[in-house]
Amino acid sequence: MIRKLLILTTILASAFTASAEFRWGPTAGANFGTFHWKQNLLDTKGRTGFQAGVLGELMIPGIGFGIDLGLRYSMNGAHENFGDFKIWNSDGITDQNVWMHTIQIPLNLKFKWTRMNGFEQTLAPFVFGGPVFNFNVATNSQPALEHPAGYVAMQCGAGVELFEHWQISGGYSWGISYQVRTIKLDNFSAQPRGWFVNAAYLF
Repeated sequence: MIRKLLILTTILASAFTASAEFRWGPTAGANFGTFHWKQNLLDTKGRTGFQAGVLGELMIPGIGFGIDLGLRYSMNGAHENFGDFKIWNSDGITDQNVWMHTIQIPLNLKFKWTRMNGFEQTLAPFVFGGPVFNFNVATNSQPALEHPAGYVAMQCGAGVELFEHWQISGGYSWGISYQVRTIKLDNFSAQPRGWFVNAAYLF
């Protein structure tokens, strides 16, 4: 049974790859994020970050289904009121902006409306969703916090393709594993959440 499933998967993947059209190009945008903590203790305020990288799109002609994937650098963060709590201010830790620098690999399922009697050559709406694999590569000074090597998030959104090259999109992203946690308090961690907007040009 397993062998049959592997054969079927290989056939479907080969058929998809043979008929699909691949495009790629640069992408950049902004994120408006915050941290969602396990317990309601810190007063968290969102901050605006940015992201940039490359986007690839693999679509099956005629039916509008496909995938997009990318590789991009992202900076996200939030403002935390550590200074209001003795556990941190006794160590000289004050309120601070927490910034995380990550390398992201998004992998989305995508559907684009491509049968609009030629109008899709001017404007074609699309929707997408899927996981984002994140690798933490740098931070600002964070004496109260530690972080794992990486985490996983989910995202979904919508956008439009203009003149068969420009893609403008926006959506929401939420972590399903933690990005930061406090050093002193056990089991007190936070997942990133927030909105984003992106622009891309596909060749």
